[in-house]
Amino acid sequence: MKMISVENITKTYGEKELFNDISFTISERDRVGLIGVNGTGKSSLLKIVAGVDLPDSGEILTPKNYTISYSEQEPDLDPHMTVLDQVFAGDAPVLVLLREYEQALIQMNKEPENQGFQEKLFELQKRMDALNAWDASTNAKSILTKLGIADFNKKIGELSGGQKKRVALAQSLIQSPDLLILDEPTNHLDYDSVKWLEEYLGRYQGALLLVTHDRYFLDRVTNRMFELEGGQLYSYKGNYAAFLEAKAIREENDAATIEKQKNLYRRELEWIRRGAKARTTKQKARIQRFESLDHQLASVKSSEKLDLSLSGSRLGKQVFELKSASKKYGDQVILNDFDLLVKPGDRMGIIGRNGSGKSTLMNVLAGKIPLDSGEVIIGQTVKVAYYTQESEDMDENKRMIEYLKETAQVVETSDGKTISAAQMLERFLFPSYTHGTPIRKLSGGEKRRLYLLKILMSEPNVLLLDEPTNNLDTQTLTVLEDYLEDFPGVVITVSHDRYFLDKVADQLIILNGNGLIDSFYGNYTEYLEKEAEKSIVQEKAAAPIQKEREKPKKKKLSYNEQREWDGIEDAIAGVEARLEEIAKEMTNTGSDFEKAQKLMNGEAELNEKLEHLIERWTYLSELVE
Repeated sequence: MKMISVENITKTYGEKELFNDISFTISERDRVGLIGVNGTGKSSLLKIVAGVDLPDSGEILTPKNYTISYSEQEPDLDPHMTVLDQVFAGDAPVLVLLREYEQALIQMNKEPENQGFQEKLFELQKRMDALNAWDASTNAKSILTKLGIADFNKKIGELSGGQKKRVALAQSLIQSPDLLILDEPTNHLDYDSVKWLEEYLGRYQGALLLVTHDRYFLDRVTNRMFELEGGQLYSYKGNYAAFLEAKAIREENDAATIEKQKNLYRRELEWIRRGAKARTTKQKARIQRFESLDHQLASVKSSEKLDLSLSGSRLGKQVFELKSASKKYGDQVILNDFDLLVKPGDRMGIIGRNGSGKSTLMNVLAGKIPLDSGEVIIGQTVKVAYYTQESEDMDENKRMIEYLKETAQVVETSDGKTISAAQMLERFLFPSYTHGTPIRKLSGGEKRRLYLLKILMSEPNVLLLDEPTNNLDTQTLTVLEDYLEDFPGVVITVSHDRYFLDKVADQLIILNGNGLIDSFYGNYTEYLEKEAEKSIVQEKAAAPIQKEREKPKKKKLSYNEQREWDGIEDAIAGVEARLEEIAKEMTNTGSDFEKAQKLMNGEAELNEKLEHLIERWTYLSELVE
């Protein structure tokens, strides 16, 4: 059994220790989901396992010829390559062989009589057979299509960020490695693509290690869970649901230990405030122990259930109204004479395929772009906070607490209490010892979390959230969902995350493309179930008609057909026997390219004949029955 073993690895960035002396193994058919708050080192761990980065200490052991494919969160692709060239640009043996074969074909076309080129091409053909590489191009195109990429010859530089991510994902999938590593694979994928990817990974024969915020995806794909927390790695058997249950039990068991730590912390705090009169070894040890406890308990406090019931500004009866709204870009129609009424308390989710205009509709509501025709009416009391897919420009040299205080020093809760900016940071999973950290030292996910918190601190009464789940960890999403549950205003969100939509939206706006827009009252899962039921009903309704059309009239075999039927099985057996002979002869041709070429041509003709015979056998057998 092939297995990768990670032994005692440690990684730090500057003063920040991501993980310390962690070990684990991943075996064949393991489906491992890695979770943890943004900034704990999930992407760093993936890079180390993939061989893209090195640990400070420890080692990674793999068998000989063990292959790993890594699809990173922000792929670095060649802007001058075409989509198909980029997909085949990996280092996997099958991709290297395909490039060699394509190059050999070019050489042969230039010099068809060159004996050396002929021998090289023949050798590559045998290697292609051995690796079953002939279908790689077809597989690549199929995978790209399923991921929503239709133009294979388009330059990478002309693609959007989401399209580049999907090309990089296709490049990893086609390699079929022993270990497939995926960092946020569902980002920028619509529901159909995510569903296809779930099914694809279900059939995948190798091992899988992935980071994703999509909890339904995580639950359906994984059979093991790793959690990075406080520099340590915790391992759980089962999927995401099993992890939640196991973690709840672990935290209950840890409750007594935590209470003891808190009591010890109080005594240490009292001692440290008195100050050490002399720096003896014993006193230094106590200081170090206090600092360790301070760090541990900050993590404990940040992981407790958070109350984020902020008051928000008063919202009147009128929110948004679109009247006969129309918008298009070139020939692409986004809105066509569209009417929409948004009322106080509404929880709306906007769904649709990539490119259907979801972000455009959000920008219209936010007043960022004008309509071509129609009217947008915004209530006088509306105070919008708009969380976009692109974070606003942050001053990287500012500290987190300073950045947040630019919006508000304190905010008011729904019960009239006030919360300081520092308390809000803690409640949003930033421990107190990190508040003075410059923004430049934060991970990408931590920056997104800070940006989201700043928006919420503005005390809006209407929230527009465009793909809020991208690049946020599952724990932050739980905090956000709890906040939205008690939020007194209006929430309108664009998301492909089924779990998130189920929790925050009770009505949907469905953009079908070309200006066709439907609505649905209920959550996302209910909508998908209704659509599935509708498809089944349509198939059943069409089935009798289809059967009647396709049902052939019974007739007897003609004289010639009877003669053909009597001899067709012998004919098939004869062709199959000759194909076996050719296969044996081809292995003994050596460097005789001319003979090999004749055998290959004969093989192709026989395969065509065999296919025709099988089609005739199928047809005649139906008449006989």
